[in-house]
Amino acid sequence: MDQSQSQHKSTYYTLPSFHLAHSVPVTALCFDPVSDVLWTGSAAGLVSGYFGNVTATGYASGLTKGVTFPVRGETGVLKILTGEKDIKALGSGGLGSWTKGGAGRWQFIPQEHLSTFTHHPTIPNTFVVAAQSPGSGFHIVNAISGASLRRVSSPFNVSHLAHVGTLLVSGTVDGMLRTHDFRTRGREDAASESSCIAHTGGIQALEAAGNYIFTAGWGTRQSHPHAEHFVKVFDMRTLRPLSPVPFADLPSFIKVHPKKPTTLVIASSQGFVNVIDVVQPGGVPDFVQAQTSSYLSSIAISPEGDYVALGDAEGFVHLLSSVPENPSEPVPLNGFEGEPVVWAHKQDLPDIHWTDETPLSTIGLPYYKAPLLSSQLSLTVPHGIQAHPPPAKIPQKVLDTMRTVDFVGYAQLPKDLVGRRNVAPTTHVESGRFRSTRTTRKASDVDTVTENLGDTSISEIPKPYRRVEIMYSKFGVEDFDFGYYNKTNYSGLETHIVNSYTNALLQALHHVHSVRRVAQSHITTPCQTEHCLLCEFGFLTRMLEDAKGVNCQASNFCKTIPKIQQAGALGVVDYQAEGLKRDYGAIIQVFNRFFLEEMSARSDVPDGNPWLTKIDETEVTTNGASKSTVTQLMGIDAQSIVVCSACGATTEKDTLSHVVDLTFLRKPQLNVTFSSLLSASILRETTHRSVCQSCKQPATFHTQRIVPGTALPPVLAVNTAILTDDAGNIWRTKGQNFLTPEVTVTCGRDGNEAVDYELRSMVVEVKNETHAPHLVTLAKIPEDGWYLFNDFVVQSVTESEALSFVGAWKTPCVLYFERKDNESTLDFSTLPMKMDPAILCNIDNISWRMNKSKLVHEPLTVEELPTPGTLVAIDAEFVSLQKEENEMRSDGTKKVIRPSQLCLARVSVLREDGKAFIDDYIHTSDTIVDYLTEFSGIKPGDLDPYSSEHALVPLKTAYKKLRLLIDLGCIFIGHGLSKDFRIINIAVPKEQVIDTVDIYFLKERQRRIGLRFLSWYLLRQTIQIDTHNSIEDARAALLLYNLYVQLETEGQFEDTLEEIYREGRALNWKTPGDPTSPKPAKAQVASMGPSISGTFTPPYGSPSASVLSGHTSFPPQWRRK
Repeated sequence: MDQSQSQHKSTYYTLPSFHLAHSVPVTALCFDPVSDVLWTGSAAGLVSGYFGNVTATGYASGLTKGVTFPVRGETGVLKILTGEKDIKALGSGGLGSWTKGGAGRWQFIPQEHLSTFTHHPTIPNTFVVAAQSPGSGFHIVNAISGASLRRVSSPFNVSHLAHVGTLLVSGTVDGMLRTHDFRTRGREDAASESSCIAHTGGIQALEAAGNYIFTAGWGTRQSHPHAEHFVKVFDMRTLRPLSPVPFADLPSFIKVHPKKPTTLVIASSQGFVNVIDVVQPGGVPDFVQAQTSSYLSSIAISPEGDYVALGDAEGFVHLLSSVPENPSEPVPLNGFEGEPVVWAHKQDLPDIHWTDETPLSTIGLPYYKAPLLSSQLSLTVPHGIQAHPPPAKIPQKVLDTMRTVDFVGYAQLPKDLVGRRNVAPTTHVESGRFRSTRTTRKASDVDTVTENLGDTSISEIPKPYRRVEIMYSKFGVEDFDFGYYNKTNYSGLETHIVNSYTNALLQALHHVHSVRRVAQSHITTPCQTEHCLLCEFGFLTRMLEDAKGVNCQASNFCKTIPKIQQAGALGVVDYQAEGLKRDYGAIIQVFNRFFLEEMSARSDVPDGNPWLTKIDETEVTTNGASKSTVTQLMGIDAQSIVVCSACGATTEKDTLSHVVDLTFLRKPQLNVTFSSLLSASILRETTHRSVCQSCKQPATFHTQRIVPGTALPPVLAVNTAILTDDAGNIWRTKGQNFLTPEVTVTCGRDGNEAVDYELRSMVVEVKNETHAPHLVTLAKIPEDGWYLFNDFVVQSVTESEALSFVGAWKTPCVLYFERKDNESTLDFSTLPMKMDPAILCNIDNISWRMNKSKLVHEPLTVEELPTPGTLVAIDAEFVSLQKEENEMRSDGTKKVIRPSQLCLARVSVLREDGKAFIDDYIHTSDTIVDYLTEFSGIKPGDLDPYSSEHALVPLKTAYKKLRLLIDLGCIFIGHGLSKDFRIINIAVPKEQVIDTVDIYFLKERQRRIGLRFLSWYLLRQTIQIDTHNSIEDARAALLLYNLYVQLETEGQFEDTLEEIYREGRALNWKTPGDPTSPKPAKAQVASMGPSISGTFTPPYGSPSASVLSGHTSFPPQWRRK
């Protein structure tokens, strides 16, 4: 570039692009005039608002997704216009108005399809809407109510509308340009118009400003349309053509600068943007190239002209800015500090002071303009419509024996119909399979949890693949019989938590051994990120390994997703809104890319990453890897070579990606194989038109990716990107012969290198026209074959079934491959796989007001670190994040719709001698709806880092301590530990759990005894008087176990247990101090001995010192098998 040209800087420069939730064209864009918001419309018919995060650099970066709502129509969003308080959006099916928060105001829905709309040139608060049907005319619509005021005759197939001054400007598909004057006197259904031929092949873009009309379109050459390389200018008053404005590329979009009426921003479909002054079109060239790999589909310019937004066909929005790169004050999208972004804010209802004397007439009711259904009940039913069920048909047996006297028929009722006539049929509704009903459930019971026999719409979907849901009994979700649906050694994941759609992807990654190793290694590092998805995934994989077929839940992982800002912007947070149908096949592919990028960032160690490939020992000791472990495992290093077809100039650029998106040809080939399709997607070749920086001429650029065989990762992640029916038909027509268990990828500069991969797991979407979509996993487990993971339903399948995609109900979404040479190239010996036990020797705390004098625990010393078989007592307390939702039936029974959601608030772990070494209060950023103080002892402020006087830690810190104790081989003693471990979301091997609720239990009695009654009766101590205390409860469970060992040794345990049940029944299981006890609680408590925290003598003699100290080995027969 010469010196003279380097002095001329473009008006706009590029900003980071962002991607919509779906890879569909961005068909409409509009900047909000009063808020820092960019509104987008997609071909999927969704309007979304993205608000900018204005930084000190002076531009909006990292736009965050806000509200989203759909428009009517089959062609997507056609146009968006925003005002100060609302937003108008047009689809082919109608025009609508919404508040900035997404609440609908009105809908204008005509019978014909619509094409575009604009403001009325003379009447305020009015729109002119163009229809596509011949003879339909313009609709004049009130912008406040959405009512159609009248129709005005218009030309056929209007594609563009604009208003300037008192005239309406329209462009049609036949290339005619017209001006309409609605001030015509005489007829209200007509407007005077002037017309001229602007482009013989059709108009592509139209804009008006001042006295000028600007158009771009196609001409006709040899009876064929061709794009014209200039923008035509017309005088609005006479429609006389003026000198056209030349453009270096093919103009597709025109926007007038809002502050410079003679300046145009012209863009081509290939992303070339030129800023031209129509008064001086031959001035200094001012252009910029948007980095798009497809073609542009929409454009918008901000109210102050500081930003330009370009939408392309792959769902990307590219931003251009003219704001100086280091301004004194940040500049929002709308150009000034306007109104704050408000999403669907609902007005607070007025407070009503309600008493028994308050008349009902003071309670206001909404005002309705349209008649309500209740006012129509007196109307007669139209002819031909039956207002009630038809009468039951009289059986033929009765009609054959009927005799008629006068006009009345008489017949004897046959014996086989006695008691069955005129009885309404009832259907037996199953409540699911529960452990509490195993003995009463019949073998012929219908399994309605996984299959509804009356629903014929899902009959084509095999039973193991159908959507499954957890049913709830009066005993909660713990009573659900998960074991019935999984009889394998591989654990499934539960579905009753938010974002559980990620279960399929987590299972797929879990069964890729190398990914699992890297994730489990990360949890041993001192990760400082509180909300780390890689940590949660590592904890989850350890839990799935330890569970060995017992169902698990990814609650900690799923709760972490919405706490990451980028997740909300990408639309991967599933709030399970009622009535919202989500395309989980597309969402899981977006989440796959987001999750891998997040894991790569979190696994990057600043001081050097461990090497995963086998290299020289000297290099390992001197230098760490520059790439994170996840990038070493799944990153694809590619080199993009861009060649100009005009001058041959070549540009090289290094790229790094973690996911390959399959690229399908527009015209599918019949002989295509999956190996060739995958290879072509990795070595993707694209073309685009732009202005070459070397020859300064518009030219076609060819881009090709070069990926050598050594750059292909050990684990290859593939998004199938099946967005069209043609792409899906490739999988279905090939059937079982398309996706193979082994794939050969050709790569290299000349395509002469080959790398063999083996399919390890995949995520599959299951749906049909009426069945709601859901995701399942198909994974190949070494030496055990293929398995289907449908949430908590797990069963083995054949390889041919797993790789078959014949039916339209089964669509692959995400595939994971492993290189066949991984065993010889990967080395995990450098990965840390053991936690630092020093975390048990420190007091962790994030509270600003921790009172050390109130701490009741003392950390372990190095000499006290546990060894395999060490006994520890544990208890936990919880708070409620969501209350239980119930449904009362007409027969008085209660059905649980959604169980309560509890969160860990405190966990205490004791030594064998009863002294606590862990007593952590857990900080949570979730909203607590009930502290459950009566049962947890947690009070408001105990979990607040600014007011808590306790040792407050993040959940991940407490989880790591428990995980370390499990890995060290500790044996946990407690009362009701199964529920505690379930809420904590950790799996402890059965051989490492001693639960006193199971020790002091007789199966034939069915009742399990509470800790309070056992402590009172056996230990002569009263606990849980006012509230619960986790240290007190854990110490009671430890002493009960020691007493059990003593009684078992003396041969008195069985008699003692019978005595406990006998006395408990006599006392109705009430203890002194119980609020429901008929005697005064305080008097009884005073008559009892000291608290369990002090010394005491059990009623059956003092255990020996060796038993109390915990050094005696306990009998093995009591352990859980």
